[in-house]
Amino acid sequence: MCMNAVRLILCAVSVLALETLPAGAATAMPDEKGEKVICRGYEAHTSGRMVQVGQKAPDFQATNADLKEVSLSSFKGKKVILNIFPSLDTPTCAMSVRQFNAKASGMDNTVVLCLSMDLPFAQKRFCTTEGLDNVLPLSLFRSQDFVKGYGLCLEDGPLKGLAARAVIVVDEAGKVSYTQLVSEISSEPDYDAALKAVE
Repeated sequence: MCMNAVRLILCAVSVLALETLPAGAATAMPDEKGEKVICRGYEAHTSGRMVQVGQKAPDFQATNADLKEVSLSSFKGKKVILNIFPSLDTPTCAMSVRQFNAKASGMDNTVVLCLSMDLPFAQKRFCTTEGLDNVLPLSLFRSQDFVKGYGLCLEDGPLKGLAARAVIVVDEAGKVSYTQLVSEISSEPDYDAALKAVE
């Protein structure tokens, strides 16, 4: 008798919880995920779909080394390469920052933003130690607008909560002109393809 009462209460609580969800939320498929990537041998999923070529790049704010917010829109009129990665404390991520730093010096009217969940202090220390001054490291650690607008936060897998590896090029008008979501997170992005998109 006691077990039946507990089941009845649990059933009632479940029904009430469903009624308080926003319209359509109760019918959403629980296995609907964003993009698929491979992370340390495991399939992982991003928080949403990646932006598409031709669409307006969603504005976002990220934190610089002085703990000030910097927005994508502040670079309007320039070509912007968004180099997005999990953490500078991994060899591939560090290499991508070095590569873009080396290649960015010869690009006119172009800025490279290196975006990760690393704290601004760690980003500054890395770039200072490495002598990297042709890229701008920005931290996403409190940037919910980037997470929502770009869908590149890892939702599961060993690096859950960090950014996936991707490169996005935004043109002078603020439109997306190139995207690459690196399917194997331990692989480097296609630098040449990204640089060709800013020529």
